[in-house]
Amino acid sequence: MHSYTTLWHLFCYLLPLLTATVASAQVQQQEAELYAHEKHRITARLVLGALQRYHYSTPRVDDRLSSMTLDNYLDVLDGNRVFFVGSDIQDFSTRYRFQLDDALGNAILDPAFAIFRSYRQRVAERITHAMVVLEQNHDYTISEEYRFDRGTAPWAGSVQQLNEIWRQRIKNDLLSLKLTGKADAEAREILRKRYRTLQSSAWQLNSDDVFQLFINAFTTAIEPHTAYFSPRSSENFDISMQLSLEGIGAVLRNENGEYTVVQRLIPGGPAALSNEIRAEDRIVGVGQGTTEQIIDVIGWRLDSVVDLIRGPRNTVVRLEILPGSMSLDGATKIVVLTRDRINLEQRAAFGYTIGDTTLQARVGVISLPSFYVDFNAQAKGLKDYRSTTRDVKGILDGLMAEDIDGLVVDLRGNGGGSLQEALSLTGLFIDSGPVVQTRDARGRIEISTDPEPGVVYDGPLAVLVNRSSASASEIFSGAIQDYRRGIIIGEVTFGKGTVQNIIDLNRLHRGDQDLGKLKTTIAQFFRINGGSNQYYGVEPDVVFPIPTRLDYGERTLDNALPWSSVEPLDYRYADGSFDYYLQAIRDYRLRIADDEEIAQLIADIEFQQQQAERHSISIAEKTRRQQQDDLKAMQERSRRDPVDPRERKRETGEAVLTTTEVDLMLEQAARILIDYAGLTGRLTSTLDTDSGKPLAKKTDDLSSWQ
Repeated sequence: MHSYTTLWHLFCYLLPLLTATVASAQVQQQEAELYAHEKHRITARLVLGALQRYHYSTPRVDDRLSSMTLDNYLDVLDGNRVFFVGSDIQDFSTRYRFQLDDALGNAILDPAFAIFRSYRQRVAERITHAMVVLEQNHDYTISEEYRFDRGTAPWAGSVQQLNEIWRQRIKNDLLSLKLTGKADAEAREILRKRYRTLQSSAWQLNSDDVFQLFINAFTTAIEPHTAYFSPRSSENFDISMQLSLEGIGAVLRNENGEYTVVQRLIPGGPAALSNEIRAEDRIVGVGQGTTEQIIDVIGWRLDSVVDLIRGPRNTVVRLEILPGSMSLDGATKIVVLTRDRINLEQRAAFGYTIGDTTLQARVGVISLPSFYVDFNAQAKGLKDYRSTTRDVKGILDGLMAEDIDGLVVDLRGNGGGSLQEALSLTGLFIDSGPVVQTRDARGRIEISTDPEPGVVYDGPLAVLVNRSSASASEIFSGAIQDYRRGIIIGEVTFGKGTVQNIIDLNRLHRGDQDLGKLKTTIAQFFRINGGSNQYYGVEPDVVFPIPTRLDYGERTLDNALPWSSVEPLDYRYADGSFDYYLQAIRDYRLRIADDEEIAQLIADIEFQQQQAERHSISIAEKTRRQQQDDLKAMQERSRRDPVDPRERKRETGEAVLTTTEVDLMLEQAARILIDYAGLTGRLTSTLDTDSGKPLAKKTDDLSSWQ
């Protein structure tokens, strides 16, 4: 027995060394292949030239940009600071911090590849060490904290400090699996595969991938919406822009080289329609069909996870989701999705009415997932092509036939789309006038106006927004607010007020090789009152008292363009008096002061945010179990789930839904609108003769409004 145990421990010790030997052979085989090719140097020159010529901020390539590029590159490779040690960072800084600008200017890419080779070596060393520690026993009664979020932590000062970080990490990973019911042997095998995947992911990156990582570290040092797409990434980018994409309808990103995170949901896609997946959720496992085993995808490359999730229409994929509102010890859930074709019909506007028997009022709602237009049909001259404005106009005709008392345009989650549709949609609610201003890199300002005179709907109007409402959504809601045509309700919007253009680099160079594409910011939007939606977003007239995490929106992105302003335009208010809105706001605040449902919602969100903002976690089993019990108790508290009116109407054929069947935020928006409608009656399309002017800065003091 003693001999068997000794041999087993010897095997467990030798296995990582054998793995390291194989990895070493991989290194030797691939070292010669991992270098900058001539096409990369050509592409670097083209990217640099295009940015200096076309980018809105006319960037200077200097030491400051060089330093930011190095920091970005290190964050991309080792964002959680678990592979490099402080001496590595010091070495990179000494050699490259203020030299990368000169290197890029001369299309010298050797520093990028040298740093990456060091990174792969450190990954191999860490995984070799992890395999040894994984076989050790761990005491879960000791009270200690594991810092899982090390993005802002100091780099480990020595290999010994890094070993301690990894000991805690492995102990935490084992405990997490144990708490899900995994047996010890099964948990260790899962982690062996996970750690090997971390290493293989680094070895799967080729020279094109390394170049893309580095050049994007440079572009994002300029501005966050500027990016280079390699030939392979260009294909994925093109696919994501096609309305006929088959999949789950989600844009994904990698976080710290370990987690696949939902960046945003595509309206009308299976993920969005499920109501079970949210932005910032983490995908930790993927299973095919209803029976195949769910594969742990922590540590996988993003494109490998995407390949698993994508698939033909009408096939099933199961995702293991760790909600973004929870810390890493939160309970996961399995979401079953049927892949589908994400087309224009599913992303189209949808209208319905909600009734309130207490208030004896009926409110029309237009849910608008995106600003879309069928460009192909439009180009062919087809008269019945689909577009946001055309669809909304038809919906309005139907809603007005039902004699609605007011209208809510729901832009929550609407990330934007066609600028022309934002202009023409605004035109349905104002008679004529400017809608948005656009300033290019040369300082030239173009004024975009309502393309067609006349008003389709002149009744009480509310626009419902949230922090995911961006770009074209902000243009529309900002114009409605500036004209005082309607009341804006919800959360402060995302704050994206810039314009991007795609440059095909192959058109700038004669050659046979595919050089990829460059997305660059070329202009900025400004409101008609002179301000910008950039950075700060649109602040609603009625801001819901919902706690909002600070790390969301444009203002949280590194190197985001700052807020700025231009001269305001002459325009006329659609309603000469704002007193009615102010009274509606006062009534709303009084009404929600003692609203138990809203108070519970706020408490739940605050609890979730506390969990999401934690940087460390206990790796004592008793403490962790208590934390999990607290999380489950919060999740099990009754709270109204959103109802998809499309599904409800399709199933029942009902034309009117009661307020108890819609989500809480929409219900509150409808009640505010009813207050407003009751005070003012129908609005008229007659414009006030006074010239429009910028609104005063809003504060909680309602008397500050001008």
